[in-house]
Amino acid sequence: MSNLTGAMTALITPIKNNKLDEEGYARLIKRQINNGITTVVPVGTTGESATLSHTEHKKCIEIAVDACKGTDATVLAGAGSNATAEAIDLARFAQHEGADAILCVTPYYNKPSQEGLYQHYKAIANAVDLPVMLYNVPGRTAVDMATATVKRLFDDIDNIYAIKEATGSMERAVELLAKIPELKVISGDDAINYPLMASGAHGTISVTANLLPNMISELVHAAEKGDFVQAKKINDALYDINSVMFVESNPIPIKAAMYIAGLIDTLEYRLPLVQPNSENMKRIENVMKHYTIPGLGA
Repeated sequence: MSNLTGAMTALITPIKNNKLDEEGYARLIKRQINNGITTVVPVGTTGESATLSHTEHKKCIEIAVDACKGTDATVLAGAGSNATAEAIDLARFAQHEGADAILCVTPYYNKPSQEGLYQHYKAIANAVDLPVMLYNVPGRTAVDMATATVKRLFDDIDNIYAIKEATGSMERAVELLAKIPELKVISGDDAINYPLMASGAHGTISVTANLLPNMISELVHAAEKGDFVQAKKINDALYDINSVMFVESNPIPIKAAMYIAGLIDTLEYRLPLVQPNSENMKRIENVMKHYTIPGLGA
């Protein structure tokens, strides 16, 4: 089984005239690959998956797979839902289209028990042959997957290989790394990419990489080589941009930053998401002045 780890980007989804900007999306993915990103992650939280139609969700996976053909980059397709049957449908579609693995968020709104989480992931993983990465982000889903449940899933189900750890808790990450040493723990919080990798994590699924794929790639590759002095230096340099990316709910700030940088043609979200307020827009713009942002041709 190919275990997808390393420098990964939680892709934004460009919208133009309230429709998926398919050409723009492909260009953004090519830019990621050209700047050292090893895996692209379509239709996760940052990709506004909760507000896309299933048709749009599947189209994003198609585009990502096609854009990565002929390159060394891989596709970790978002295939999460609050309904297990819907998640299975997305996972099977991702497999059919040629995705390399799936990322599956804990089911939001329902607030299932730990047994419910176990059965949810077991059903999804058993429905496909692809590697499955768990995704725990209780701040967005209102349910927290306990380490004991993660261990049970990893021990019982062969194609569950990793977790995107997005609780924001270093203690939780250390617990996962200590209790399940063969599980690939992936940082889901850009602010702590360096300390997580220094503790044994195997990469990041980064929001900031949409804007600065080169720097995120350099950070991850330095950590993978054991050069934690350089990894910390890059992580420190990214502190300001990482912080401003969460002045409002993700993906509002990163999408605004992409628009300011000229990387997307229009600044459109799907309701109930709206543009940042004017004060936060200015904060984002001011922080961006301190970084060299590679363009679409870079």
